[in-house]
Amino acid sequence: MRWSREAEAAIQKVPFFVRKKVIQRVEAHVMQSGKAQVELSDVDELKKKFLSKGGMEKEVKGYEIASCFGGSGCPNAANPVARLAADLEKIFERENLPGFLKSVVKGDLKFHHEFRVSLSECPNACSRPQIADIGIMGVVLPGISGEACSLCGSCAEACDEGAITLDTKIQRPIIREPLCLNCAKCIRVCPTGTLTGTQKGFRVMLGGKLGRHPRLAMEVPGIHSHDEVLAILKNCLKFYKKTSKKGERFSHLLSSLDQIR
Repeated sequence: MRWSREAEAAIQKVPFFVRKKVIQRVEAHVMQSGKAQVELSDVDELKKKFLSKGGMEKEVKGYEIASCFGGSGCPNAANPVARLAADLEKIFERENLPGFLKSVVKGDLKFHHEFRVSLSECPNACSRPQIADIGIMGVVLPGISGEACSLCGSCAEACDEGAITLDTKIQRPIIREPLCLNCAKCIRVCPTGTLTGTQKGFRVMLGGKLGRHPRLAMEVPGIHSHDEVLAILKNCLKFYKKTSKKGERFSHLLSSLDQIR
């Protein structure tokens, strides 16, 4: 849908973590009105609706699952997150977070009460998983196969971290694991198949947030499988419901990874 210049400028002032949701609401409102373009007046009308008493609460889902553009054809995608996102959604639906929040929050629910999960299909992390309650990043652990290496240097050139060097004596690439981000760029450019993926999974980060007291999420060590990520979410929600007495953010409650184990 087209947006006027004034409407686009106004929507950019909306906090990024709810911007996508607000854009969807604005466009749905405009479509119902039979118009083909979003004007500044449409943005202002929805803004007044959200800010009115009880207006925002009707839109609060209790949680938000945000993803990057990977599933739409991002060339950097390491591990798809679409199936994982769908399974995370099922868990949230069973947990009934809106009902829980209404039982502990005094006053109207707001978007900042929502439990936020952010998924990215590669370490570029366009969806900013490092500042979400739970951040999930698709990764691939590279390894050396039995295929002969041509020493073309494509892998070393593709690695922005300098994690790959070529050893001409053994005619093999060397992976410096402490520098590797598991992004799979080296695997994609290897013409001989010498570099291959040995493990595909997800990095998981917990407790990130912005606001008055921002902090980056703490990483759960290791590369986790699909089912392991679901188990981590269940443990996090169990801890969240047990410890949140006034609707505090998960990141505010979590001080160490040991709390959810």
